[in-house]
Amino acid sequence: MRVTMVHLPAVNTPQFDWVLSRLRNRPQPVPPIYQPEVAAQAIVYAADRPQRREYWVGASTVGTILANRCVPGLLDRYLARSGYSGQQTDQPADPDRPSNLWHPLDDGGGVDPGAHGSFDRRSGARSPQLWLSQHRGLLAAGLVAAATVGAVLGAAALRRR
Repeated sequence: MRVTMVHLPAVNTPQFDWVLSRLRNRPQPVPPIYQPEVAAQAIVYAADRPQRREYWVGASTVGTILANRCVPGLLDRYLARSGYSGQQTDQPADPDRPSNLWHPLDDGGGVDPGAHGSFDRRSGARSPQLWLSQHRGLLAAGLVAAATVGAVLGAAALRRR
């Protein structure tokens, strides 16, 4: 058995439309926001290839993890300043908005809200970072080729002097 963790970025799910919140404004995933399909693609990829212990999805996830490893105190201060405002929109929250804390909102009515939340226009459908993570061999070959070309051109420039 292998365990693989997929670290996800902010995902546009319906939870932000019905979560109980004490925020003044409507809750939102902290941008940049990705569509649920990006998360699903990463999870399926990781399940099919569990050789790696972790998969990081999205540049914001990579930045957060690396900052937490290298400068955790600085990251904590940044998140303390920006985290509260980052998780809410500019629109006031409806104080009478129903929540799913005590019971499902469909009350057994079979209403499926789907996977997408209300942030489709602000959500990315692709993650270049995920693509790079899925094609590490190609990326490594490209880097080796670029380094080789750079070394050859550098050596040729030195010989001309």
